[in-house]
Amino acid sequence: MCAPPRLALSGRPRRYRLADRQRNARRPRRVGADMTVELGRIGVWRRRDQLTPRLAKELEALGYGAIWIGGSPPGDLFLAQELLDATTHLAVATGIVNMWATPATEVAASYHRIAAAHPGRFLLGVGIGHPEATAEYRSPYDTIVDYLDVLDAEGVPVEDRVLAALGPKVLALAAERTAGAHPYLTTPAHTRTAREVLGDGPLLAPEQKVVVGTDPDAARALGRPAVDRPYLHLRNYTANLRRLGWSEADLADGGSDALIDALVVHGDAATVAAGLRAHLDAGADHVCLQPLTAPNTDPLPDLQALATALHLQPGAPR
Repeated sequence: MCAPPRLALSGRPRRYRLADRQRNARRPRRVGADMTVELGRIGVWRRRDQLTPRLAKELEALGYGAIWIGGSPPGDLFLAQELLDATTHLAVATGIVNMWATPATEVAASYHRIAAAHPGRFLLGVGIGHPEATAEYRSPYDTIVDYLDVLDAEGVPVEDRVLAALGPKVLALAAERTAGAHPYLTTPAHTRTAREVLGDGPLLAPEQKVVVGTDPDAARALGRPAVDRPYLHLRNYTANLRRLGWSEADLADGGSDALIDALVVHGDAATVAAGLRAHLDAGADHVCLQPLTAPNTDPLPDLQALATALHLQPGAPR
């Protein structure tokens, strides 16, 4: 059997990449304050198949600061460009481009194309993905470092990229080599810990799932499947939840009610808004809310209600 393909990164000999890392460690840290992209305090995270230019226009008009493209968008990033073309000041970020699916050289070329057309409005989020989904998965940390090395070589600015990060080692790397961290499937308790690891300055932009509705059973019926499959079957996420103190019983059978309630904030718009502000109070700079609704249900009414509860300013640059 042929050996699995290695991730396409760089033609430089490994000894030079190691030397580069040593030099990088001595550089002054670039922080989120250096970012050219203004995200505002609240953004919306949606899977790429749920995003359209029309929705982008509506979110901009409501006062949301950014759209995060989830679901591992392809490296051509054509959707990001379409969303930016349709709006005037809304920021667009990827949450995230999977390092295993897209060579760093390809995503760098896409970044430069978009940044030239829409300067100061595109944030490149990249991440390592999951061992369960990638046959050729190798050392996650080394792969991330190699990928960032190539983005450096291809001229992608540190201040215009963020890293998916959960554990302390990758959070520290995010602070050192990017504008900051984009944690997914977390709680305000994780946000507080992440801020301690990142220190002051680097961007911290966690994702938070939400259900607008006052029936707890109905909210959990929407939230549990979104948490269970695939995340409670991916060790990156389960390891992080264990670090936060959740037990094996909490992780079993689709997640305990307490776990689901923590990972999927639910209630009326004011209650959900308070749950989002809890991340900001814990040290986040920006929160990406992911609205969960019944199949074939328009999320816009919930997003309108949340914009009002969050006191977003319609149509204003964020």
